[in-house]
Amino acid sequence: MRRGITATALVAALALAATACGSGDETGGSKSSGELSGTVTWWDTSSVGSEDKVFKKLAEGFEKKHPKVDVKYVSVPFGDAQNKFKNAAQAGSSAPDVIRSEVAWTPDFAALGYLAPLDGTAALKNQDDFLPQAVASTKYEDKTFAVPQVIDSMGIFYNKKLMEKAGVEAPTNLDELKSVSKKIKDKTGKTGLYLRGDDPYFFLSFLYGEGGDLVDAESKTVTVDKPEGVKAFKAVKALVEDGTAKTDASDGWENMMQAFKNGDVAMMINGPWAVADTLTGKEFTDKDNLGIATVPAGSAAHGAPQGGHNLAVYAGSKNLEASYAFVEYMTSVESQATAAGELNLLPTRTSAYAKKEAVNSEIVGFFKPVVETAVERPWIPEGGSLFAPLGIEYTKVLTNQTTPEKAAKATGEAYRKLLKDWK
Repeated sequence: MRRGITATALVAALALAATACGSGDETGGSKSSGELSGTVTWWDTSSVGSEDKVFKKLAEGFEKKHPKVDVKYVSVPFGDAQNKFKNAAQAGSSAPDVIRSEVAWTPDFAALGYLAPLDGTAALKNQDDFLPQAVASTKYEDKTFAVPQVIDSMGIFYNKKLMEKAGVEAPTNLDELKSVSKKIKDKTGKTGLYLRGDDPYFFLSFLYGEGGDLVDAESKTVTVDKPEGVKAFKAVKALVEDGTAKTDASDGWENMMQAFKNGDVAMMINGPWAVADTLTGKEFTDKDNLGIATVPAGSAAHGAPQGGHNLAVYAGSKNLEASYAFVEYMTSVESQATAAGELNLLPTRTSAYAKKEAVNSEIVGFFKPVVETAVERPWIPEGGSLFAPLGIEYTKVLTNQTTPEKAAKATGEAYRKLLKDWK
């Protein structure tokens, strides 16, 4: 889940004080002798049990390269990390030197003064190699505050054996999704789609598919409550009501993954971060049984959202030089190639796609063109906060507690309270 923010003048003032105080950890180090030393504390928000193992191993490789640097690896649950980092940075103690930041968090943290600007530092080595769409989320007020580590989007995952048994292929639009799901139910007794109902990020494909958006940042206009937004809420509601999809109001990730891995549903909408976990399921002991296709289009377009994660350095770090070097190492071509090969995660560096690990990954090959055409989210400090009110209404629509019209209106009203002076 994405958490909200409260960016008040008081918080901003405290942020500046926090950066002056520095981290509460003893991370002091120097490069005066030409050799990095000290401790770098890294908060990793990647998936436990799959991604975290690979990233921890990569971090150990940095220690081998710089034997006087101790990387203190800390796995922080994704759902807790945004607020936990803010609280630590505001207090001026216990904040990590480096954090794996969801793309929407980066401008938020930067606006509060919690991140060190990276322009001209070792962290941005060969910065022209990064994909332009990946770099977009790292900027705030014309400065760079993070380095893109992975970029992603979404597709529809499907169980090939179940689809073959039902005599259907992956749907390309919502009408086909409904007809395909009905045949799956009739032929196999299984539900067509598991639609995650507790995370509004999974709603974005439907919103964009109907030609809508959350906001228009350029004109400072709230757009989620326009007719396209209402159509999107109606679309997801219809999928549940007609039996195309099953959904949930809590524990959505676990429920969705278990249902798909166990063969209780034939399809789910997900991203490359879910591939490693999916392949641990009994339905996918033969990995060739996993199919992935483009998210079904709405009435206007295919609307997969752009996501990903950046690495950012805390402005109050006591070991900036080692932190910059660590970020550069973890976002290097070699590190990104490893992540592509072992986790099927998409690199943010153009040259990494030429590495054999990326070339040999069918998942990377599929998602690369999807990412290139994915819809960018608004890179504004409040971007992460847009999910909280949307999530409330999204869940209420799917569980029949409100109407699409009321949900769109309520979300729009919440946005205008959050975004001062927006239309």
